Amino acid sequence: MESSVQRGRGRSPFDLIMNQIRRKRTTSDRKSTSGRFLSRQAESGGLPEDRETEEERDGAGVVPGPADLAESVCDMGWGRVCVFVKRLGKRADSRTLSLAHCDLTATDVLELATLLPSLSLLEEMDLSWNELIGGCLRSLTSHLQNVGGLRTLRLSCCRLTADDITALGEALKCVPVLEVLDLSWNAGIGGSTLQGIVGKLHPTLRELYLVACQLTETDATILGGIVSVLPRLCVLDASCNPLLAHTQTEAEDGSMSETEPGKGGVWGLGGLVPSLSHTPSLTTLRLHDCGLTTQSLGLLGGSFHCLRSLCQLDLSCNKGVAGGLSLLSPHLALLSHLGGLDLHLCCLTHTDLQALIQALPSLTELTELDLSSNKEVGGVVSDLVSALPLSQIKLLPLNGCSLNQESLSALALALPYLRCIDVSWSKMVGGRLALLLEALQPSVTQELRLSSCDLTTDDLLHLAVVCKRGVLSSLRVLDLSYNGGVGEEGWCGLLGEGGLGSLEELDLSLRPLTSKPSLLTSNPSPLTWLPTLLSAFPHLPALTRLSLQRWTLTAQEREQVNHALRKREVLLELDPVLFASSANQEGLEEERYEE
Repeated sequence: MESSVQRGRGRSPFDLIMNQIRRKRTTSDRKSTSGRFLSRQAESGGLPEDRETEEERDGAGVVPGPADLAESVCDMGWGRVCVFVKRLGKRADSRTLSLAHCDLTATDVLELATLLPSLSLLEEMDLSWNELIGGCLRSLTSHLQNVGGLRTLRLSCCRLTADDITALGEALKCVPVLEVLDLSWNAGIGGSTLQGIVGKLHPTLRELYLVACQLTETDATILGGIVSVLPRLCVLDASCNPLLAHTQTEAEDGSMSETEPGKGGVWGLGGLVPSLSHTPSLTTLRLHDCGLTTQSLGLLGGSFHCLRSLCQLDLSCNKGVAGGLSLLSPHLALLSHLGGLDLHLCCLTHTDLQALIQALPSLTELTELDLSSNKEVGGVVSDLVSALPLSQIKLLPLNGCSLNQESLSALALALPYLRCIDVSWSKMVGGRLALLLEALQPSVTQELRLSSCDLTTDDLLHLAVVCKRGVLSSLRVLDLSYNGGVGEEGWCGLLGEGGLGSLEELDLSLRPLTSKPSLLTSNPSPLTWLPTLLSAFPHLPALTRLSLQRWTLTAQEREQVNHALRKREVLLELDPVLFASSANQEGLEEERYEE
């Protein structure tokens, strides 16, 4: 495709390259040429005609060698790449092309395709979150042979169609060293569309992401065919596909209907799990929100003898597994390298938890266990802590677990080792925070989340004392949101003591439903401790996010906060400014009464 400069001057690309080379001639070359020109002038008996064209003058000179010609072609191609990338607000890199969130269009994809010959060293291409390129991927994939060294290809949230996947499958033979493929958040992939890449991926692939692609039980079988020829696969993420493990049964008329748990049927994972035996290198398996059932757990557990390298297992947000963890737990002992197990929001029963607790001693390398948002956990914290290898546990979130006083006492035994402490949505913590704080060890805790814990002023004063002692000097995240019972003394005490030099995120927001200011309320939650907050900013050098939602600030107070943070890159979260004159307020009040 000719550039606008070429079209304007009427020259071919070859002529343009030749002219660029001639302009780079050394002074000696030009002198030599001038000598030859004068000799010819003397022999011909006069000067050249004044009508000599610019192209004739440019045409004089030495003929470039193949090396010079190739170098100029390369320079010109890379220049076009730089212009294209800069236009999209990105920086050009010969090995990494990151164009995510660039609002790319079909025209941009066509132009990018013509630039691939100039990106022969490219190893990573990210075109994610460009929804306008769906349906036109073929124009790009037909040129992938120019980037044969590509190792990472990310196309998440691009509205890919069946034709796009087919085109991608046809082009995958041109990228034999591809290691990472991300097709997540493309709803058009579900419904057998994955068939387009079956048998097309090379054994070099190490990571495959298919999050939120509306995959069905049919796709589970297709996915099984894909992974069965990927012996080096390390990461498989098929999360957020609630129909993936959808259980169906065939009626007499041939129609399919949902099967009730325990009544047999065709299991969706039945086409995928057996194929995992061909992925001995698998270290991460994520099936978050995939519609897993108790039958799924039994099937999955039976495959663990082939997955001895597994380090991370995510089965969270699958409420259908409730009551069936006993089918999985006995097989966990086979996963000797398991470091992370996520079962949050699975409606686990007391029986499920007891089965898990029996298996925990065999998981000697476990460092992260997420059982949050399972209300029954609150009653077994003591047994849970006793079964865990406490000295190596770094993550044990128990938010939304209906903790009681006995739970808090048992949890205190694990706190000295935890990197992240999350007991949010546990009302029992209010008035008893000191019990947890006294168990903390210096420079260990990096995240402390106490959202909606009914904290009191005394709780925050205890927290202030701990901060002053330097126990939380490594804390990066502090979430104290939705604790409207704390008084001004508590907020001032915490912010005035210091000791939070590493803090990056601070959330002090109030609860939306009970504390959100309205146009009819003059000042429901005034920030009376604002001066203390402002004076604390210099002692929070690492702060990148501050949330004060539902607190009422006047225009002047907002300006004070913005002024204090003017030279820092801090994300400040405040409620929108609400303007209403007295007349407007009366009108709103009348309208409310009429309703």
